[in-house]
Amino acid sequence: QVQLVESGGGFVQPGGSLRLSCTPSASIDSATNMGWYRQAPGKERQWVSTMMKSGTTYANSVKGRFTVSSDNAKNIWYLEMNSLQPEDTAVYYCNAFFGTKWVWGQGTQVTVSS
Repeated sequence: QVQLVESGGGFVQPGGSLRLSCTPSASIDSATNMGWYRQAPGKERQWVSTMMKSGTTYANSVKGRFTVSSDNAKNIWYLEMNSLQPEDTAVYYCNAFFGTKWVWGQGTQVTVSS
């Protein structure tokens, strides 16, 4: 069974940056629709971005500040987050479709506070 592992979360001040990583246990070449979601305390999980072969889409709340990329040689994909604000505080999850099912990571906490 494919597993995803996120890393890179942490504490940052407003205006700061973080880069999250998502590493699958299977080849990234077998994944499609590689995405990122987040869930703030007391709120529902929110879509952040999805990277497909045809391109990458972003939620309006992060467009222009967040960038998704992948490094197939390292078998990893990233969520680069800039100009972070307190409202970006959440647990961030990566997910992707592998063959026949969606797979989710365990999440990594991002806290933005002064």
